[in-house]
Amino acid sequence: MTRTPHDALFKAAFENPEHAAGLFRSMLPATVVEAIAWDTVACEPGSFIDPELAGRHSDLLFSVDLRGGRAFLYLLLEHQSTNDPDMPLRMLTYLARIWERFRKVHEGDPLPPIIPALVSHAPGGWTAPRSFHDMFAPAPASIAGLAQFVPSFTLMVEDLAHLSNEDIKARALATFPTLALWVLRDARDATQLLNNLGHWGAAFAEAACTPHGVAALAQLVRYIALVSDELRLEAFRAKIREQAPEAEQAAMTIAEQIRQEVSEQMLREGEVKGQRTMLTKLLVLKFKRLTPKHEARIAGATAEQLDGYVERVLTAEAIDDVFESLGSSMVPGAAVRETGRQG
Repeated sequence: MTRTPHDALFKAAFENPEHAAGLFRSMLPATVVEAIAWDTVACEPGSFIDPELAGRHSDLLFSVDLRGGRAFLYLLLEHQSTNDPDMPLRMLTYLARIWERFRKVHEGDPLPPIIPALVSHAPGGWTAPRSFHDMFAPAPASIAGLAQFVPSFTLMVEDLAHLSNEDIKARALATFPTLALWVLRDARDATQLLNNLGHWGAAFAEAACTPHGVAALAQLVRYIALVSDELRLEAFRAKIREQAPEAEQAAMTIAEQIRQEVSEQMLREGEVKGQRTMLTKLLVLKFKRLTPKHEARIAGATAEQLDGYVERVLTAEAIDDVFESLGSSMVPGAAVRETGRQG
């Protein structure tokens, strides 16, 4: 499940094995690049991130033929606004999970190497530890013989905050993943985004002319609209018209659709908030007070449930009757599911 705009763009841009391969090729040492059969890169299912951390990280796993056997390429996006000082430890946990899943299927086989890469777009750049050994005190290397007992690996970090426009273009990726790296770097800063748009006008125009270009532009514009709170649509349109007139119609159509979606969502949220307020007032007027249990029930109710609760306030003899009448489970959503089964 896609949980954040960062996750959506990252996966749209890099779940294609060719796009992921291009990024890894640009980051790895030449000797490792030469040892990998890049035409064998294949996407592997599953995420290895703890659910509670899914709002901070996104991941993709690929398998590939490596000289002498197989290997995994593990691509992780760090998309919180600050660095994660525990990232080497988290990465070790994720790598162990990949090996554990491999072991369940390939019992007794040698473990394959995993090449982990981290993409960071934290403002100001990556300042947290990159080496697992950097997390320890005393440092494993400071005592003779100690380092052999501590796992050792270093994060390969694509630090977008420290990449110039030319650096990103030099990655020689396809148009869409190249633009994705740019907007991951710039979209949260409206001024920076508009200032750099001139460097990317040709890429926008190129994307608009490709077979899947409109869908790619939709991903990019949606991301920009969702994460850039201060970007004015008129300013964005003027820059697009100036730098990529071929992409203006597609980009602005998408932007208008997103703005309409956001407006409709805000309207729906406002209606639900009004329903909750009205129900609370009715219940207090009739039953004098609400318990924390009832307040929690109102806070977690859907619009359909709130309608049902309001209808029952006048006829209910006790406050629990308002909620029990929509299902005794007291679980938000239960009434909707029961209604669906009856239909």
